[in-house]
Amino acid sequence: MKKHFFAAALTLSLTGHAFAADSSFTDAQKTQIGEIAADYLRAHPEILIEMSQALQTQSQEKQMAAAAGAALENQDALLNDPTSPVLHPKGDVAVIQFFEYQCINCAQVAPTVEQFISQNPDVRFIYKEWPIFGSRWPASVQAAKVGLSVYKDGGAGAYHRYHAALYATGHTEGKLLDDDIRQAAVKAGVTATPKEEVEAMGAVLDRNNALARRLGIQGTPAFFVMPVKGATVENVSVIPGAMDLQTMQVAVEKARSGAKKGG
Repeated sequence: MKKHFFAAALTLSLTGHAFAADSSFTDAQKTQIGEIAADYLRAHPEILIEMSQALQTQSQEKQMAAAAGAALENQDALLNDPTSPVLHPKGDVAVIQFFEYQCINCAQVAPTVEQFISQNPDVRFIYKEWPIFGSRWPASVQAAKVGLSVYKDGGAGAYHRYHAALYATGHTEGKLLDDDIRQAAVKAGVTATPKEEVEAMGAVLDRNNALARRLGIQGTPAFFVMPVKGATVENVSVIPGAMDLQTMQVAVEKARSGAKKGG
């Protein structure tokens, strides 16, 4: 009980509300209470850790709620952009992934994404090329542009092979090579990507970047899971960072059941 009392007191103090509602304490009493709380916290530093974790969780939940609301405002751009590679286009639930080829977290989650795609043919999977490290590693931008060109010329199957081939290189964090990109295109079955067409894909990347900013996401990977029809704040999930298969499946069921209930 004492632990929770001091935790609550400290929370109020940190947020500027301590003793504000009760003027019956004298300045001396307030000082004494503060000293007691400080002594207790020095003896029980785990309380500060718990409070920090709780505040971080609250902050993340607010960010995700805001991102879900932004997803509703940008449904058309998320779900129906013809330049965005898509697998299983008839799925009733959509998973949209923002990713970067040289992002190590994206590379680590890639096998899980592949497993999810193979196990969920009734889920629309949409790729959003977002080379956030492009200013540092130009190959990121080139890989994204070529990927979009492969999709335009070869379709979803070719793009999927290209995407998987790049991650299979294991070349992240500045190690991706131009030859990796060429070889991935060959494995996709697209032996030539016209330079003018590839460069034109820069406009698509600009749109994706603007969309990511509107959604408020901070990095890659980032996943949005939503029903294709009947999306609400309650049935849209935003998953920042790497995720596991179970988390993705739960989000899909949430989207599907929420849509059936009409939100």
